[in-house]
This record gives sequence, C-alpha cells and structure tokens, in this order.
Amino acid sequence: MNDNKEELKALTILLRASSSVEKVVKKDMSSHGLNATEFTVLELLFNKGRQPIQMIGKQILLASSSITYVVDRLEEKGFVNRIADKFDRRVTFCELTDEGDKLMHEIFPKHAEKIAELFQECTQEEIKALQVTLKKVGYKAVDLLS
Repeated sequence: MNDNKEELKALTILLRASSSVEKVVKKDMSSHGLNATEFTVLELLFNKGRQPIQMIGKQILLASSSITYVVDRLEEKGFVNRIADKFDRRVTFCELTDEGDKLMHEIFPKHAEKIAELFQECTQEEIKALQVTLKKVGYKAVDLLS
C-alpha cells in the first residue's frame, strides 16, 4: 500500500494556511467597509478599467445573478457606474466612478502591503516555487473533477 503521509500532511497545511490567509484578507477588506466580493470587483476595475459586467463574473468566478447584486450594491455606494454599450444593447459595462477610483487609490496600496506582509518570511524563490506548486495541484484538481 502506498504511504501518503507527506501528501496528507501537505493537504492539511495547505487548507489551514488557506483558511488563515482568507481570514486576514477578509479582515483587511472589511476594514474598508467592503465585503470580499465588492473589494474584488473594485480591484478588477481599478487594475483593468471598464469591463463588461458578464466578464466581471467570469473573471472573479461569480454567478451572473450574484454579480448583478454586487454591482447594484457598489452603485448604491457610489463606487461604480453602469454604461450601456452603444453598439450592442445586450452588453453593459461597469467602471469606477471618481469616488470609487479615489477609494481604491487610497486603500489598494494598503491592501497590497498587507498581502506582502503575509509573504515576508518567504524569499522570492520560495514564492515563485509556491506559485508553481499550487498551479500544479490546482490543475490536477481540475483534471480530477472532469
């Protein structure tokens, strides 16, 4: 019988680390009055600019009904606008308002610092190796689901 102790130990470490990291990131986002999904949408728009609403959902892995709700909430807060496509009435874009852009310029650098703080005990080589390893595990998981 194959002894999988190391794999099981690695899985336990991965899941515990993931949970702890998620808690740190969510706490950071909520300190700015945003939930994780709202922050993720704002971050996407901040870094990539105007996006079709349908593509936002795909990029952050959120159902279209949920993305509509999140965009509604961000619009109510004054952080985003919806803009109808001039050429295709089926497409609606979402973009940051001036207020949303101002907010992200204020909070995104702090958020990036918090993320950097999570990795401060790691060398750049370790971070790159972690990226490669997690991609391998993630892709294998996708294969096993197919």
